[in-house]
Amino acid sequence: MTAPQQPTVSAEVPAPGAVKETEGTGDKGVVPPGSTPVAATPAGAVTGAPADFPPSTEAGRGLFGVHGTGDTSGFGGLVRRRSALVSSPKPYGGYFDEVVDALEEAYPQFGEAIERVVVDRGELTLHIKPERIAEVCQAMRDDPALRFELCSSVSGVDYLGHDDRRLHVTYHLTSMTFRRRVRLESAVSPEEPHLPSVTKVYPTADWQERETYDMFGIIFDGHPALTRILMPDDWEGHPQRKDYPLGGVPVEYKGAEIPPPDQRRSYQ
Repeated sequence: MTAPQQPTVSAEVPAPGAVKETEGTGDKGVVPPGSTPVAATPAGAVTGAPADFPPSTEAGRGLFGVHGTGDTSGFGGLVRRRSALVSSPKPYGGYFDEVVDALEEAYPQFGEAIERVVVDRGELTLHIKPERIAEVCQAMRDDPALRFELCSSVSGVDYLGHDDRRLHVTYHLTSMTFRRRVRLESAVSPEEPHLPSVTKVYPTADWQERETYDMFGIIFDGHPALTRILMPDDWEGHPQRKDYPLGGVPVEYKGAEIPPPDQRRSYQ
């Protein structure tokens, strides 16, 4: 039986525990026992040289098409015009066909009130003529085949430069009976920003319509108390309109007196 051969240690790699001598200096160092032998550096190799960064390219400068500035406020060429969505053809898919068919059957003025039906990104939006919005909401809530019992949100959008009716109001309705959601949207002009209030159908829209009025100046006719809710009563303008001037209100803190809590103005 032949004895197993022992691995040979190269003369270039010192064995653990051996004493090595640095060439040309006479310094000696001990290789710690148990360490892994490291091969000698190849002749002509340079260690410790810094890596060069790759040259920058035009594609690597800036994000989202911005060049020269770090502007991400939307005024550096980042503004994208909202494309006019056209009516989607039937079938819409999912429960969308059932909702539209049920509304068409429950609301006789469907053809006059619905401007278009849009299915985009898996969401159903019914664009309603502003004067018909309360009637449509009434049918959406009361019809047994619809049962949209909750209006979870009323908000405004200003599509400046899109068309004459640039102020949009969106209503998000939820059917807890059928576990469905739908969006209603109406558009008005800044010159005639009027549409009926839906608070008689959905009381939850009370404060949301007030906020939309406060921020966008959209007037909800028939609202029980359409007053500002965020800004002071004497505030001029509507801050979330796109043509509202940017800037700030100067506030002076030096020398200002803050009254004690029991003397501060409170709202009950």
